[in-house]
Amino acid sequence: MSFTVEETKIKLQSTGDDLVFFVNGKKITEKNAEPEITLLTYLRRSLGLTGTKLGCAEGGCGACTVMVSKYHPHQNRIIHHAVNACLAPLCSLHHCAVTTVDGIGSVASKLHPVQERIAKAHGSQCGFCTPGIVMSMYALLRNNPRPSMHEIQEAFQGNLCRCTGYRPILEGYRTFTKDVGCCGGKGQTNGCCMTNGHIQEHDNSTLPAQKLYDQSEFILSKQPQRELRFVGERVLWIQPYSLKELLELKATYPNAKLVVGNTEVGIEMKFKNLLYPVILAPAYIPELNIIQHTQDGIQVGASVTLTLLGDVLRAAVKKLPAHQTEVFEAVLEQLRWFAGQQIRNVAAVGGNIMTASPISDLNPVFMAAGCKLTVMSKGEKRVLEMDDKFFPGYRKTILKSEEILLSIDIPYTRKGQYFSAFKQSPRKEDDIAIVTCGMNVLFKEKSNIVQSIRISYGGMAPVTVLATATCNRLLNRQWNEELLEQACTSLAEEMSLSPSAPGGMVTYRRTLTISLFYKFFLTVQHKLALDLRMEGVTVEDVRAEYATATELFQLDSPSSVQLYQAVPPGHNNDDVVGHPIMHLSALKHATGEAIYCDDIPYYENELHLALVTSIKAHALIKSIDTSDALAVPGVVAFISAKDIPGSNLTGPVVYDETVFADDKVTCVGHIVGAIVADTQAHAQRAAKDVKISYEELQPVIVTIQDAIANKSFYQPVRSIERGDVAQGFKDSDHILHGISYLINCPNANNVMCLPQALVAKALGVPANRVVCRVKRMGGGFGGKESRSTILSTVVAVAAHTVKQPVRCMLDRDEDMLVTGGRHPFFGHYKVGYMNNGRVMALDVMLYSNAGNSLDLSLSILERALFHMDNSYNIPNIHGTGYMCKTNLPSNSAFRGFGGPQGMMIAESWMSDVALSCGLPAEEVRRMNMYKEGDFTPFNQRLDQFTIDRCWEECMQLSDFNKCKEALEQYNRQHRWTKRGLSIIPTKFGISFTAVFLNQAGALVHVYSDGSVLLTHGGTEMRQGLHTKMVQVASKTLGIPCSKIHITETSTNTVPNTSPTAASASSDLNGMAIYNACQTLLQRLQPYKDKNLKGCWEDWVKAAYFHRVNLSANGFYKTPDLGYDFDTNSGRPFNYFSYGVAVSEVEIDCLTGSHKNLHTSIVMDVGKSLNPALDIGQVEGGFMQGLGLFTLEELRYSPDGYLYTRGPGMYKIPSFGDIPIELKVSLLRDTPNEKAIFSSKAVGEPPLFLAASVFYAIKDAIIAARAESGLTGPFRLDSPATPERIRNGCEDKFTKLCPPADPGTFTPWAVQV
Repeated sequence: MSFTVEETKIKLQSTGDDLVFFVNGKKITEKNAEPEITLLTYLRRSLGLTGTKLGCAEGGCGACTVMVSKYHPHQNRIIHHAVNACLAPLCSLHHCAVTTVDGIGSVASKLHPVQERIAKAHGSQCGFCTPGIVMSMYALLRNNPRPSMHEIQEAFQGNLCRCTGYRPILEGYRTFTKDVGCCGGKGQTNGCCMTNGHIQEHDNSTLPAQKLYDQSEFILSKQPQRELRFVGERVLWIQPYSLKELLELKATYPNAKLVVGNTEVGIEMKFKNLLYPVILAPAYIPELNIIQHTQDGIQVGASVTLTLLGDVLRAAVKKLPAHQTEVFEAVLEQLRWFAGQQIRNVAAVGGNIMTASPISDLNPVFMAAGCKLTVMSKGEKRVLEMDDKFFPGYRKTILKSEEILLSIDIPYTRKGQYFSAFKQSPRKEDDIAIVTCGMNVLFKEKSNIVQSIRISYGGMAPVTVLATATCNRLLNRQWNEELLEQACTSLAEEMSLSPSAPGGMVTYRRTLTISLFYKFFLTVQHKLALDLRMEGVTVEDVRAEYATATELFQLDSPSSVQLYQAVPPGHNNDDVVGHPIMHLSALKHATGEAIYCDDIPYYENELHLALVTSIKAHALIKSIDTSDALAVPGVVAFISAKDIPGSNLTGPVVYDETVFADDKVTCVGHIVGAIVADTQAHAQRAAKDVKISYEELQPVIVTIQDAIANKSFYQPVRSIERGDVAQGFKDSDHILHGISYLINCPNANNVMCLPQALVAKALGVPANRVVCRVKRMGGGFGGKESRSTILSTVVAVAAHTVKQPVRCMLDRDEDMLVTGGRHPFFGHYKVGYMNNGRVMALDVMLYSNAGNSLDLSLSILERALFHMDNSYNIPNIHGTGYMCKTNLPSNSAFRGFGGPQGMMIAESWMSDVALSCGLPAEEVRRMNMYKEGDFTPFNQRLDQFTIDRCWEECMQLSDFNKCKEALEQYNRQHRWTKRGLSIIPTKFGISFTAVFLNQAGALVHVYSDGSVLLTHGGTEMRQGLHTKMVQVASKTLGIPCSKIHITETSTNTVPNTSPTAASASSDLNGMAIYNACQTLLQRLQPYKDKNLKGCWEDWVKAAYFHRVNLSANGFYKTPDLGYDFDTNSGRPFNYFSYGVAVSEVEIDCLTGSHKNLHTSIVMDVGKSLNPALDIGQVEGGFMQGLGLFTLEELRYSPDGYLYTRGPGMYKIPSFGDIPIELKVSLLRDTPNEKAIFSSKAVGEPPLFLAASVFYAIKDAIIAARAESGLTGPFRLDSPATPERIRNGCEDKFTKLCPPADPGTFTPWAVQV
């Protein structure tokens, strides 16, 4: 019997049970538990615990990590696990205890050591991800008080951080390990938790365990359960207590979803707009939690979590002989890289099977092993083999609708049987597979003749498949080179893919099927040779130079060195400039007490807004039907262009955008309207119900090549020329042509006056009626200067229309859809050079993909042209820049602002010149570098030029020459792994190229008790700007930092602020603060003169009683700036920041994966205001650049649809991506007379140094290509993803999978 939708609705009108659980030791009884609400929403909205953050809503970033404790009846113990609160359904927490970052310590009371050490080790910058990282570490220590470094790294697989570069987090937490422990202050280095602030008592243990629950209440979980029902608005949640009850419920509700971890169903309901009216939660049913050792293997219940499965298999591997546990080892290898710890802690093995994902990590292993599945319904129990018939179609299994998966039998292997599993993904940690596979071979006794073989792949079809034809061809064959050749040829035929296949990367995926089999072949060949040798049979072993192809990826513990110039002895203790003091908000970051925009408490009558966006890239809007949307409960209004009281035109520089699309949309994600409702869930649900009909327009221009073909450009076209380029080419020995692509990555708002002005324009009011405030920013995937205005204007219009406060917090997927990213660049260059590598002439054309509006694209293109030389003196140079107008969301400012794109193209032609000459790249680079007093292409003289010093020190710091010798020897000895080495300089101009922006204001209040309130025009978004500004004020006024406070940045304290951008914020705002403080000191001077023995408070009090104004505003503008493109004259930059990096990598030539082995960085930051913050910026910028050049890639369909909308598909660097050895040195004795206290800008310049990793990868590919007889220049676009690395390492396997000819098919994704 099955219920209809109407009958289910009647059921939903009945009352449900009370949900009882604990949060931070406090009992919570929720009488109306809503099945659709997550734990995160409940914590933040119902309990006001905002320390736990919403980062992605898909379990991919770890910002929402909390610890859940529960009694597990089948393990007979209380277990503590880190989980993603954004996925954990509230209703799954009955009789559980939740611990959040708010509950383990606070600044006001006492911090937990986990919180204290991350803060004092400088492991927090923007601080948004910090609570999640703290809770991952806390949960680990709760289970294991003395973890190893490897266990700490594993605990962080599900956590991301965009700012810090990860190194200081690991260094801070290294003090908890059994091998290291806290130094107790004996180290007193930059990474020591006691270097900062006042010294407190430390011990090497955690605090006493917090009370998580009331024992008498918690013990109820041990008693026999009864069925629980929680009734929601649209969903009925049933938690049955027995298998019999579950089977009856499944018969009653055959379409009901079974949910244990909610790691799949939660994603489907949120992002795929699916609704499951009935959810069954079988997590505690004994039969589904069985773990039983049988004669043939281990039987595992379908509700067993992946973490527990791993524990069970690890124990079996330790206990049983190796030949029995080959499948177990393979499952464990897949589990190492399966999502993050938070997902593995809740995701069930049965859920992984029944989800039937074509890229499942485990299903190919289970299929290759021939695992048996026990399934049940109310009247039947049957056993199925997991074979190629089990998945009849995409996301489907052969189970009947009323059946459930009860358990899986994972078999033992036997002597002569070998099993391997492989997974290839863009990033090693917490990533979805590109191709995954399980391979199983059994040999005839005491021979190398194949008796049976089974190979299964994921990622090669809509379902997990068996390579049946290939396997049949290999039966009764000897395991030798002839078999290998036959297998590879057969796999190339059998594992074919349409060139338009979903997921793209078709050539790479096809090559992987062969490459991974080759790894299996070598692995088996080696094991077989060893095993048969013991039986007295000799067969060929693996050649020594091939051995690394059989090694599993191991993550080494990182080590690091940070060097900076210490403050000389005898320095005034109150003068903290130059000291590595902690970020002023770091402790609040670590406790979750730091307030971000969405943490601001609710107004009583507050409403929520959700955007309605276009699904077409270029179309007319024919009609908008809001009837279904307005019928959703709680919906108040639909807002569109007709509701705007002022002007619909908007834009940061020119008004070429609209607040709401009026009659036409020009990109997917174009904002058409907005829904305002009582909750975010209602608003988002209603927004999806708005129906828009379109009339599509042509052409749809998505890529730079489309724009070039259609001559779709914004004006003006910019160019810079110096010398005689034509003559330079005539004088050159050789001329080389090349192209280079840099793909874009997504971009938080850092400018105050722009939203103020554009909101005022939209509302038709003067700017003085609009106040913008920001305390801090965090959780963005980068920094963009202007794109928050598309949201602030919409929300302002909505609030004006409904006359109530309106809040909008974009989910990560919405943010990435509407706000664009860094500009993709295409460079075409012609370079003339001499035989010795000296470059004589360069002609380069730069094309940037600007998107559907101009935004800041002109300034970005100009900066790219200003950096087209990087650090090289080219006597004859000409550069031209075009801005492509396309049907993508407008691209915008991102760390580097065009500079990295220009420099990357420069390094591309420099690399080609070195390759063409057959000379070492480092020699060619060094030969062409600028010297003191040289002039740039834009005729600015280079003074205080320190790149040569940075270069020499970096060569020494990295031991470059010794490294290179060792690398060359390694490459001679290894065929399938290669190492590469590169040294890259950077020269980054500091100033806004728009001259009027080089100004800043500050306001300083001194109160009668001597305390100081500081306000300036910069925003705090990670970089420690407020901390540095307090240091500047402290030094200028001669008072301790403890007397100075910054509240927030707001337009009603400092007007007309410039963006916190161009790396110039410390320079500009620091000088403005210095100016204000000097004014105050002049006013106080008479009182100091009268009372020389007095203190600060005495002088302030005396001035106050004499009615002296103790408030001053300061102002600063950078002198002597301005550049004219027409005459190529002027001075665009105040000065330059310099740096050099050396990086060494190791690539896997068969898969394209790479390891970052070593990086050394020497950075000129002048006389550092705060070495800890500056080193943090260098490391963080470097890691962001590492993502830009090796990982991050927005992928669009040919119709302009963005596939990569969150951490599930868009990969930023993780903990495992940091170089195993990282050395950072700040150049000594380099005061910069052109900035506050001789410092230099540090925010953007280090990012490009990650290009050293890219060119080290290219160096390794060169070595791999040489094995195939390939030499000379070749194209490697950025980012150097595994796909591009593997395709670059051409060999006999890639030749079996030639790409389809362009133009003969429609690709799944295009290079924009």
